[in-house]
Amino acid sequence: MENTMIKRTLGQTDLHLSPLGLGTWQFSKGSGVVGRFWGALDDELTENIIKTSLDGGINWFDTAEVYGGGESERILAKALENIGASPEEARIATKWWPMLRTAGSIPKTINNRKEALQNRRIDLYQIHQPYSLSSVEKQMLAMIELVKAGHINHIGVSNFNASAMVNSHRILSENGLTLASNQVKYSLLDRRMEENGVLDRAKELGISIIAYSPLEQGILTGKFHDNPALIHDAKGPRRFQRKFKEIGLAESKPLITLLDAIGEKYNVSASQVALNWTIHYHGETVFAIPGATKVHHAQDNVGALTFKLDAGELEEISRASWKVLQK
Repeated sequence: MENTMIKRTLGQTDLHLSPLGLGTWQFSKGSGVVGRFWGALDDELTENIIKTSLDGGINWFDTAEVYGGGESERILAKALENIGASPEEARIATKWWPMLRTAGSIPKTINNRKEALQNRRIDLYQIHQPYSLSSVEKQMLAMIELVKAGHINHIGVSNFNASAMVNSHRILSENGLTLASNQVKYSLLDRRMEENGVLDRAKELGISIIAYSPLEQGILTGKFHDNPALIHDAKGPRRFQRKFKEIGLAESKPLITLLDAIGEKYNVSASQVALNWTIHYHGETVFAIPGATKVHHAQDNVGALTFKLDAGELEEISRASWKVLQK
């Protein structure tokens, strides 16, 4: 399967990334409070997922300290080493966990991140949540010191609102750097960033958006609509959410039907159409990081890079999405 997408520049950096990266929360080995959302995957499967992603044109991987207490980072680095992927072929984005911590933890823990990643280069280091015990300014100043010391290459944030994102950008700009990205939840079934100012300000300032949960934890694949019994086997709390219940599936069904119909034109799946919409509807502003717990999930992800929806299709899908969200 040939990747037809050219790489994009992340924010105003020198990083050239594929529009899709691979999210690696699911590589947590089922450990830790956050990692228990997923079951444990064996190393061979993880390595095959990563290799499939690389072979399909994905050149970056998003992980985090809190994903299994560094387990995801370790698994990712080990797989990349076994595959023989160079730092240029496999860019790494990871995150500092701020809960109940101050900005002083940022420099104190960076060596732990580097060790977990087998000293592979950290291309993008992100503040995972806006809930540090320190101010945004102190966090950004600590991140700046990591850049100056050569520990990381670029700075991003995650789950920051418009005000905190703009403030981060200002502080970095005053110090000769730039805010590369803001990672937020975004999909056809969650478009809050289009209404709360995050997207508008990101576009104004040249900050990229990294969309996590772009398939809404599997809803946009259509598999739960086709076989609702799968919900009972789903890991974590998602099976208790309204969108996974019968009423929620009924509400989103018209959108899935449209994704399937458009997918037939390109000989692709509903999930591939959904991902393609996510990375194209706002020009080149939005990147996305779908996960994968099976090799065929990774194959589906890279398949989203082999075609491009036209303007009419992008708008038709958008309208159908809003109809679901307004119910």
